[in-house]
Amino acid sequence: MHTEVKPFRDVKPLRSEADYDAALEDIAPYFEREPEPGTPEGDRFDLLALVIEDYERKHWPIDPPDPVEAIKDRMERAGYRQADLAALIGSRSRASEILNRKRPLTLETIWKLAREWRIPAESLIRPYRAGPGMRAAAARKRVRSRTRRAKSASARGA
Repeated sequence: MHTEVKPFRDVKPLRSEADYDAALEDIAPYFEREPEPGTPEGDRFDLLALVIEDYERKHWPIDPPDPVEAIKDRMERAGYRQADLAALIGSRSRASEILNRKRPLTLETIWKLAREWRIPAESLIRPYRAGPGMRAAAARKRVRSRTRRAKSASARGA
């Protein structure tokens, strides 16, 4: 059974959720049988994919991960270890401090990670919490937690 292929000229910008749903319905059959590039069906498939991607990017943007999570993700996907990061940036202790958020990334480190490990610079330059303040914040959190537990134990015992 052959289904009629609509001309690619019917593909238009998606301006509503209904347009988006219709485009998803139109593109679905192509995933079962992907058309040949350069054919009218192939052109229609490409255009539908573009308008769907554009609509999704505008309506449901996905923020890149924070820099440390981007590094950890790349390490996991590529099978890198902390030793590989240390070799790239020149110091085992610096690699540990970066991964534990005790040291912020330098411009040179960002450049190396983007160039050598192909981590998007956009992910590496995002603001994130690092440095001595992180240790102090973690210590304050531990003290608050211990204080709450002590108060709770004291209230139960009284």
